[in-house]
Formats: sequence, structure tokens, C-alpha cells
Amino acid sequence: MFIQTRRMVVTAGNAEQVVERFKKPGPLDEMEGLVDKTVMSSKISKEEEEVLVMIRWESREAWKNWEKSDAHLQGHRDKKGQQPPEYIISTKVIMYDVHNVTKGKAFSNQ
Repeated sequence: MFIQTRRMVVTAGNAEQVVERFKKPGPLDEMEGLVDKTVMSSKISKEEEEVLVMIRWESREAWKNWEKSDAHLQGHRDKKGQQPPEYIISTKVIMYDVHNVTKGKAFSNQ
């Protein structure tokens, strides 16, 4: 498994806008090898909120196929030259190779 996280810090009161953007269905959701996409938010302070998007792929190769896909590349072309919204303070993307997943008792009860 391979995981990509995208952490966005935004000014207070704007996390919901980012959450809604990432909740919308799109080409990513139809990609072969996508395990799931989780969108989370947290209040950091009175001034800042965080949105964390975790995208799990079956493999690094599945993620690479998304990166090379026409839909992904077109999305970047469409946004070329656009500035991010003013409420976004920072964005950080981190990739992880998963070495172990231990499923808890709650998983077996589903």
C-alpha cells in the first residue's frame, strides 16, 4: 500500500470550504488502484484550522498511474497560473510506503 497525505493550514473559518472541495466526486475516485480517500479537519488555534486529506493506493505504481493520467494532468493545466485562495496559509504533501496494517477488533465486527 502507498499513502499520499496533503495537509493544508487555513485561516479560521475556512476549513469547511477545503473539506467540501475534496469531498466532491471526481476523476480520482474512478482510478484503478485507489483504496480510499479520507478528508479530516481540526482546529489548530483561534486563528488556524487544518484539513488533512489521506489518499490510500494499492501500490506506488497505482499512484504513479494517477499522476500520469490525462484527468490529473488536465486538472493541473486548468489551474496553471492561478494563485491559491488567500485563506490557505500552507500546504504540505507527504508520501508514505506502508509496511504494516493491523486491523482492530472493530474492523472484524463490520
